[in-house]
Amino acid sequence: MNRTELIVVVSAVLLIAFMLGWSARWLLHKFNRVSTANVADLDHMASALHDAEEARDQAMAYVEDREAELTNRLSQTEAELETAMDGLGEARREAQELRSYISENSRSDTA
Repeated sequence: MNRTELIVVVSAVLLIAFMLGWSARWLLHKFNRVSTANVADLDHMASALHDAEEARDQAMAYVEDREAELTNRLSQTEAELETAMDGLGEARREAQELRSYISENSRSDTA
């Protein structure tokens, strides 16, 4: 095989490889092309996702507001409970003092 034949064979092999590559790319492009219906579906899914994210954000804001309100009510209720318990303790002490006073007076009256 001389030099000219080698150049022709290598050129033919390169041409065939180029044609096969171009054909494969064209076929892949043809089969993977996105249709307008698919684009419409993607747009619909994107808008549905956006709406769902907005609903989630609103729900999270509502939950946070509700949690803050309930925490505030709980702290108020705990403060009221503490005040009531202090008052109850004071009333018990006064009742005990009155019982002691009545007991002492009844002893002194009988003696």
